[in-house]
Amino acid sequence: MQLDKNQIRLLNDQALPEHRESFEYLSQRLKAQNLEADKLIRKIQEFQVAIPSWALGTGGTRFGRFPGGGEPRSLEEKITDVGTLHALNAGSGAISLHIPWDIPEDVAKIKALATEHGLLFDAVNSNTFQDQPEQERSYKFGSLCHTDARVRRQAVDHNLEVIRYGEMLGSKSLTVWLADGSSFPGQMNFRKALQRTLESLKEIYAGMPKDWKLFVEYKPFEPNFYHTVIQDWGTSHLLASQLGDRAFTLVDLGHHLPNTNIEQIVATLMMQGKLGGFHFNDSKFGDDDLTVGAMKPYQLFLIFNELVAGMEDNQSANPSPAWMIDASHNLKDPMEDLLQSIEAIQLAYAQALLVDRDALESAREDNDPVLAQEILQAAFRTDARPLIAEARLRAGAALQPVAAYRKLDLRKNLVLERGSKSQATGL
Repeated sequence: MQLDKNQIRLLNDQALPEHRESFEYLSQRLKAQNLEADKLIRKIQEFQVAIPSWALGTGGTRFGRFPGGGEPRSLEEKITDVGTLHALNAGSGAISLHIPWDIPEDVAKIKALATEHGLLFDAVNSNTFQDQPEQERSYKFGSLCHTDARVRRQAVDHNLEVIRYGEMLGSKSLTVWLADGSSFPGQMNFRKALQRTLESLKEIYAGMPKDWKLFVEYKPFEPNFYHTVIQDWGTSHLLASQLGDRAFTLVDLGHHLPNTNIEQIVATLMMQGKLGGFHFNDSKFGDDDLTVGAMKPYQLFLIFNELVAGMEDNQSANPSPAWMIDASHNLKDPMEDLLQSIEAIQLAYAQALLVDRDALESAREDNDPVLAQEILQAAFRTDARPLIAEARLRAGAALQPVAAYRKLDLRKNLVLERGSKSQATGL
């Protein structure tokens, strides 16, 4: 299914008068603050967030999954769905694949289809957190950290295979997330498990092309509940530092214990030049993978405040991070959820661009917490949605993506095309 640009244009025409009024009002306010709307819009347009192939189907919990029909049954259909999202919001111009769920049978065909939809291939993701039907040895007691060298060899070889697929498609990075850990005290030797993981990662790192990056993800719990081998950003940073200049920490918003100061983690990693990527979602208790910004929009803004500060610092040695949504959808239409998430990310980014950094730094140097709070909250409370809508409009996308998705009956069309019982592959 490929969207007709004329359909989007007709819908935009209906919403244009209200948008013009809102945008002109905001533009004048920004001008009074010496901010150029056009410059901000260009930055918003350049900010692209990858959609993971597994987010296009109904995820669910360990207790149940409730597919809504019309889910993508193949890699081709996943790419088409991401293309639809990008046509609606002009902000999701990349797809992130998970191997072995997304092994391309015809690489040339897959690359051509992605190009047709204006998509790039973001980081490829390995999977050693579950056993595949054809694999010889189990990951029940770990993969890269396993006591059995044969299991570690299998896991390393899988990651090297994922790299080869990524090379074929034009990806430039590998994300490694491990479920490795233990659920009972005494089950695993902490030091040996970490050392074996480091040795395994060194093999993977050595097998990457010279222009690739390795992203090391972390998670404090689940599926193991006593300990995880890479439990926090510090352990990830330790591993990345020992691997080399092309290894980085990957931050997932849901992979932190309650009340963790994620914005401080971001600032520290960027200061060290080791923030490689970012996985967006939201949560209440743990890794709930809710819609981005659904629970903690102010925290998301504060995180972006540090991200923008690092990205716009001429002295920073941190490369441009890779951005991706990583969420699981059980109640919402996954496509609508992703549209909402992209808008929440863009909004937090736009608001962070509005922060008066000179005034904020002056307040900090004067030890004035009241003024510092006023400056941050003035930016956060600014309704920057007209900026994002204008960025979409100028790119030929929808002024109101969720409304357009519904008015065009896109889920109904997907169900008609793929069936009411279709379920996304790999989940």
